[in-house]
Amino acid sequence: MYAIFQQGSYQYKAREDEILRLQKLPADVGDEVTFEQVLAVRQNGEFAVGTPHLPGASITGTVVQQGQGRKIRIFKYKPKKHYKRQRGHRQPFTAVRIDKISV
Repeated sequence: MYAIFQQGSYQYKAREDEILRLQKLPADVGDEVTFEQVLAVRQNGEFAVGTPHLPGASITGTVVQQGQGRKIRIFKYKPKKHYKRQRGHRQPFTAVRIDKISV
């Protein structure tokens, strides 16, 4: 059984007891979060698709970690102009363990 849901501007595929790295959520470690925007569910060989969301479907999970991803280096350079800039970026994330998918 798996479900496809939308959180922010991204779509994720979730299975029960799986840990997903999502966009940063305003929740503390150990809090329970619920996602109501379920787009599709596959259960017992049947595939249900919403238009755009499935009514009454939800995904419940527990926040496992709040953190930052690995550093990405941004380097700008213009040849023959003595111009170069270097920056770094670490994207914040929330790790969520999927506890229950209900339809």
